[in-house]
Amino acid sequence: MNLSSTNSTIIDLYGSESIMNAMDVFALMLIFGLYSADLPFSSAATIFSVLNYGAKADGKTDDSNAFSAAWKAACGATTQNPTVVVPSSRNFLVYPLIFKGPCKSSQISFQKGCTSLAPTALSLISCKQSTISGIYFVNSAQEHMVIYQSNDILIKNIHITAPGNSPNTDGIHIESSQNVLVNNSVIATGDDCVSIGDMTSNINVSFVNCGPGHGVSVGSLGKNGNSVKVENIHVKRVNFKGSTNGARIKTWQVGLGYVRKISFEHITLQSVQNPIYIDQYYCDIKGARGNSCAQKSTGVQISEVTYNDIVGTSSTYVAINLNCSKSVACTGITLSSIQIKSDKSGQQVISKCTNAHGTNSGVVQPKSCLQS
Repeated sequence: MNLSSTNSTIIDLYGSESIMNAMDVFALMLIFGLYSADLPFSSAATIFSVLNYGAKADGKTDDSNAFSAAWKAACGATTQNPTVVVPSSRNFLVYPLIFKGPCKSSQISFQKGCTSLAPTALSLISCKQSTISGIYFVNSAQEHMVIYQSNDILIKNIHITAPGNSPNTDGIHIESSQNVLVNNSVIATGDDCVSIGDMTSNINVSFVNCGPGHGVSVGSLGKNGNSVKVENIHVKRVNFKGSTNGARIKTWQVGLGYVRKISFEHITLQSVQNPIYIDQYYCDIKGARGNSCAQKSTGVQISEVTYNDIVGTSSTYVAINLNCSKSVACTGITLSSIQIKSDKSGQQVISKCTNAHGTNSGVVQPKSCLQS
C-alpha cells in the first residue's frame, strides 16, 4: 500500500481545517496485506468518490457505509490505478473503518486522504511493501501513526505536529515489525518522535527533525515481564531541537530478552535535556509504592550500542546518562566522536554511568564514564 501525495494531506484530529471533524472515534486502519496504492492523481484512474456512494458530507449523517462502499468498488476494479476520492472542504461523520485487501488492482489511490478526530490517526496492521508519503498530521489524541505486524514499510516526507505538552502523542510507533524506514520527515509532538516497540528489527530512522518531543526512543520494553526481542535499530542524521531526550533506550526491570545492535550516528542536538540516555530502571507507574519500582533480579540485556558523531548542546548538567541495571549490565557500548556542550554560557556538562561497559574512540566530550 502506497499512500503518497504530491500535495500535503492534513490530518487534523482536533477539527481545525478538517474533512472529518464530528467524532473522536474515527481511525483509518489498513490491514491484511493491501497491495500498492499511490496517491498522485492519474487521468487513467477510475474515480470512486464517496459522494457517489451515498455520503451526505453534512457532519451529522453517518457516512461510514459510503466510505466502505467506495473502497469495496475500488478494490474490485480491474482498471489501472482506481482512486477513492474524499472531497476536501466537506464534513464527513465516519466511525472506525477497516479497508481490507488484497485487491484486484496492483495500485489503489486515495486522493486528498482523510482528516480525522481520532485516538490514532493512521494504523498499518499486517501490511507489506507499503509506502506512506506526503501526509501532514496535526494534533492526534494519541499516537499519530502506528506500524504493527508489518514488513517492508517506507515512511517518508511526513510532517507531524502536536503541542509539546500533550502526553502520549507519539509521532510514529513501530512494533512487531521488520524492515521499516522512516526518512525525510519533521516530527514535533508531546511524546516520542519515533518509538520502537517490542519484536522489531531492521528499523532505520534518518534525516528527521525532532522537537519538541521525547526524542527517538527504543522502548519502553519489558513492562509486563515479557521476553523482548529488538535488534538492528539504526538512527542517523537526526536533528533534535528542544526535546526532552535525544537518543534514548528505556526498559523495565521485570522484562527479559535483549536489545542489541543499536546505533545513533551523525546526530545534532540543540538544547536537549537528555542527549544520550539509557534507562534500564524505567518505571512510569503513577503513585507507585512499595516495591513496584524497586530493584529486581531480572532485566532486558542491552548490548552492542554505538553512539557516533553526536554534536550539539545539552540543557541539563548530565549530557550522557547510561543508567544500566545492576542485575543485567549494559555491554558493548561504544562512544565515538561525541562533542556535547552546555547550552548555557560558562557551564559544564558531565557523563554519568552505572553498570555500563564498553569502549571509547576519538574525542568524547564530556569525558566518558564507561567501564571496560
